[in-house]
Amino acid sequence: MNEKRLEAFEKMLAAVQNEYDDILVKMENMKADGKVKTVTYQQMMSRKMTYQNMLSLYGIYGLVENEKGIE
Repeated sequence: MNEKRLEAFEKMLAAVQNEYDDILVKMENMKADGKVKTVTYQQMMSRKMTYQNMLSLYGIYGLVENEKGIE
């Protein structure tokens, strides 16, 4: 049971980190295109903050080795 939970956690953590990184790339591309005032960019900002908070919580509880990508 514990191994399955750990495996599930590791998958979830990887998914959160990948999604966060993907959001950062998309936001940088939109910024380069001058689209920072669009609704889509604002939605990306909201998603970025959500994932950033999740990664910060993982860090607070010592569940990640480093907080890569968190500003």
